[in-house]
Amino acid sequence: MSAVRQDVKEQVPKPRAERLPRHARMLLRLSRRQLPAPICPVVVERGVEVPAGDGVRLIADHYRPVIDGPRPTLLVRCPYGRGFPWDYVYGALFAGQGFHVLLQSCRGTGGSGGELEPFRNDAADGQATVAWLRQQDWFTGSLGTIGASYLGYTQWALAADPPPELRAMVVQVGSDDFYQFLYPGGAFALEATLTGTAAMVSMERGFTRFLLAMVRLLRHHRRVERTLPLIDSYPAAFGKRVGYFEEWLGHPEPDDSFWAPRRATPATELVPPASLLTGWADVCLDPTLALYRRLRDAGREVRLIVGPWNHASGFNDDMPTVFGEGLDWLRAHLCADGGGLPEQPVRVWVGAIGEPGQWRNLPDWPPPDVRAQPWYLHGDGTLGAAPAAGDAAPAAGDAVSSFRYDPAAPTPSIGGPSMDSRAARPRRNNALEARADVLVFTSEPLAEPVDVIGPVSIRLRARASNPHFDVFARLCDVDPKGRSWDICDGLVRRSDGSGWSDITVPMSETAHRFGAGHRLRVQISGGAHPRFARNTGTGDPPATATRLVPVDIQIRHGASQPGTLSLPVTRGLSGPRWLRVRGAAREEEAGRDPGATRVGPRRHAGSAGEPRRRRPGRSLFQLPRGHALRAVRPNRKTIRRDPGAT
Repeated sequence: MSAVRQDVKEQVPKPRAERLPRHARMLLRLSRRQLPAPICPVVVERGVEVPAGDGVRLIADHYRPVIDGPRPTLLVRCPYGRGFPWDYVYGALFAGQGFHVLLQSCRGTGGSGGELEPFRNDAADGQATVAWLRQQDWFTGSLGTIGASYLGYTQWALAADPPPELRAMVVQVGSDDFYQFLYPGGAFALEATLTGTAAMVSMERGFTRFLLAMVRLLRHHRRVERTLPLIDSYPAAFGKRVGYFEEWLGHPEPDDSFWAPRRATPATELVPPASLLTGWADVCLDPTLALYRRLRDAGREVRLIVGPWNHASGFNDDMPTVFGEGLDWLRAHLCADGGGLPEQPVRVWVGAIGEPGQWRNLPDWPPPDVRAQPWYLHGDGTLGAAPAAGDAAPAAGDAVSSFRYDPAAPTPSIGGPSMDSRAARPRRNNALEARADVLVFTSEPLAEPVDVIGPVSIRLRARASNPHFDVFARLCDVDPKGRSWDICDGLVRRSDGSGWSDITVPMSETAHRFGAGHRLRVQISGGAHPRFARNTGTGDPPATATRLVPVDIQIRHGASQPGTLSLPVTRGLSGPRWLRVRGAAREEEAGRDPGATRVGPRRHAGSAGEPRRRRPGRSLFQLPRGHALRAVRPNRKTIRRDPGAT
């Protein structure tokens, strides 16, 4: 196959300068209302050949700014071809701001020679490309890199031994170790990996082929996700077998030697100034935040932007922020123009339910003023600020919550981080929480807003009837109408016995305001399929497993070892403990859920509920005419609720 690809390279014509493609010119015109206007025209030289260290020829397009004087260079290395959207997002836009842009196809893709082995050759090929740049008369020695997803990984691979010319990096929704993408918490990320692989096998052949591949995936993904063994069912998603997908499936352990040459391992103490951009619903959120902390701890210059996006939606919904942040960073470090950089190194979007979110600038991540606030899971399905009363020592009579996880009818995934380009927003979880295989623990209504900003986790005392099981935990925001919205979550895979043990589930990180009158809710279940491939309960390899064994999972509640949710809060509760709409206390006394009570007319304009924008200055929660607020003492009666009820 490599010989055939090499023969194709013999037919590549000599590069010549030409106009930008028509779609790029049209998009540049349309974007002028939101993005900075180009400072110069751009021409592109296609089919530039760059020799790799082993003689393989890598194909690139050179976007040249038509402007006087020396200009810095941006290197973009991509396995998805060199057409739309990369030719516009990185080629046309940044060359129009005065940068030379070399958009290069990774080995084995987009006409470049060799075979594609994802994550394997990017460090060596990146170094060879920089060596070639040094020989070009237009290269000034001032180099930056930029790119999203796999294009971010290629930057970290180059930073494993950063060349002296590399002065700035802009990594968008990327990671230095894609094992964390493929196996978050130890479970195979089935949904995201199917989407990412479909893009990799199709996009290098053009955007139309990519769209057709996505249509095929939409048609076949349900059959693939429910059919075992996965090694036999997955080809329907792509129309063929994919060797590297099977290799990923065949190496589920993080310490497997297979992964060592596929990790970028950047030299943290040598990394140039780096701007890291991600979203709260991005599948690469956790690796990005970990990289920020590593660079910060090493004393490197680093910026962090976390927006209300998933892996792709920022480029659709908020291009002014995505492009502007990258442009300001590159101008500051390649052009000595730091006027656009803010004083604070961190910028995050603080979300909310029922009111608009807001951007917030911070001195660090997590912010230095946050404190871990514990919330305790009680056996009656409540979530409290104090442990349940009881003996200090574990007792045989400790309350226990339990559920059965059946991989033949796995708990479904609703919401959470994703790869698609649809707007990222919380999803309603009430139907999920009504299932018998999901436990929920809900707090009383909050007396005042609480900002949760930082890493969230939960510690459980648990045991299972089977040594092979998963624990999935999710934090939700329950609005005054009783609607439950997912905020952040996490999963851990266990295979270490069936006795009682302490299990900590990292639930990712977030920046979210829980409004007054809202309630905190925790979900506990045995999975979230197909976002995480179901645990078959057998310990068999994920590629070949076919047997399905149910598991019964128990959570112990006791004064000495309570289940504890740890929330990073920036403001404690104060004032009246519970603030409610008149009539809510009577609803509670009657055994009904006050958060589910409809207040006023159904179409009342100001009622809290589904996330939506409001005009500045309007009240977050407007009472219907004739209603009033009053502070009510907590009802001392114990309210028993079915953990699965909403």
